[in-house]
Amino acid sequence: MREWVMKRRERTRHLIELGGLVQKCGLVELTNDDLAVLYGAFLELTDILKGETREQTLAGARQPRIQKRKKLHQLPPANETLLRSVETFATIP
Repeated sequence: MREWVMKRRERTRHLIELGGLVQKCGLVELTNDDLAVLYGAFLELTDILKGETREQTLAGARQPRIQKRKKLHQLPPANETLLRSVETFATIP
């Protein structure tokens, strides 16, 4: 396969992954799928990341994800959680 075809496929895959992140974090619904609003928000983020507080902003953005991962590892397995929910529901008069 030609090199330019492989590069194009890699770029396409990367763009699809980025679009998936936009969808996954809920931005599409929050902006009513308004591309102009999304573009403006990305430009604002770009300006923030170009500023002097870049490292603080990035660290702050990573922190909630790290805390959420830690909490997920502390949760009991899904079957036990489901079983507890059913037991709790069964004891309600």
